[in-house]
Amino acid sequence: MTNETHHRPRGLGARIRAYFLTGLVIAGPLAVTASLVWWFVDTVDHWIKPLIPAAYWPDVYLPKNIPGVGVVLAFVGLTLLGFLAANLLGRTLIRISENILDRMPVVRGIYKSVKQLFETVFSQQGTSFRRVGLVEYPSKGCWTIVFISTPPGPGVRAKLPGEKDYISVFLPCTPNPTTGFYFYLPAEDVVELDMTPDNAAKIIMSAGLIQPEEIDTLPVKAKKQVQGAGS
Repeated sequence: MTNETHHRPRGLGARIRAYFLTGLVIAGPLAVTASLVWWFVDTVDHWIKPLIPAAYWPDVYLPKNIPGVGVVLAFVGLTLLGFLAANLLGRTLIRISENILDRMPVVRGIYKSVKQLFETVFSQQGTSFRRVGLVEYPSKGCWTIVFISTPPGPGVRAKLPGEKDYISVFLPCTPNPTTGFYFYLPAEDVVELDMTPDNAAKIIMSAGLIQPEEIDTLPVKAKKQVQGAGS
């Protein structure tokens, strides 16, 4: 078979299809990203702008509506709130406010649960969901990626068998990592990976089609065990 057969020119239809798919790959992620950013900005604007007197809206003095004003105001407001909370007066006001909320039967439970969730997710010092590991699931010899969470509380640990250390993990589903399974298992059964949660999420959402460069093709060879539930 000659080289001419191997390198036969493609037809016009095949080239148009290839060009279209290439353009789709380039424009698709940009369009989705722009849509998500626009949705976020528009949502925050609609939340924040009603809280500001209309006389202070830039739209009043400019010929066009400027998107993102609410995002800027929210960023400045939250930063100032964090600054005030860092001093004695701010901590005192927060403590008084929390004492008031603590006296409200229904609101108290909601506030404490939401506060604990935010402190866990956004804490700069915490380790929850900042570590990635492997566990054998759903059967022996099958390994899946999990996010390492916290050790079980005293009440749960008292009911778990044995004297070994336990850890909790979240096993996300593909392609939607916001759903999954949460369970406790011995810490020695968790293989911790030298991988960021962002890269782990990319693998999960793409069903393995996206493989960040730092991920070893055989991560079990370079595994290290989770040393103790509190590590």
